[in-house]
Amino acid sequence: MAVRQHLVQSPPSAVWEVLSDPDRYAEWVVGTEETTPLFGTWPEVGAALRYTVALGPYRFEGSTVVRRLEPPHRLELEARSGPAGTARIAIEIVPWGEDTLVIVDEHPLRGPGARLHNAVVEAALQLRHRRMLRRLAEVVESTAATRA
Repeated sequence: MAVRQHLVQSPPSAVWEVLSDPDRYAEWVVGTEETTPLFGTWPEVGAALRYTVALGPYRFEGSTVVRRLEPPHRLELEARSGPAGTARIAIEIVPWGEDTLVIVDEHPLRGPGARLHNAVVEAALQLRHRRMLRRLAEVVESTAATRA
């Protein structure tokens, strides 16, 4: 199970604003492009986004469904990444002084990703999360700076 955290230098409300904006999803989620609504109103439970997943030269359809929502503290998603299967991604938002600690916990649920999960896959997830959390922080902090 890949768990990673990152301190975002903005209040929790600013982090939640970005997480709950479907138009910003591809700005912080590594590997996603061309995000469009699939159904529902993001981030309500059951709402989904469709996007293109880019892994090197390969491209395939992916989607993410909201499975659990506790605004503004927790968002749990199920990501369907084409042939890799699905994964549960829990994002926790914790006030940390004037800043926000964002904790991401991901593990495979179904398909080859779940059956073949091992230390190498776990290491790749850690690298992906490091980049994703850094991108999320950049989006949140630049949005806050623009408004200030």
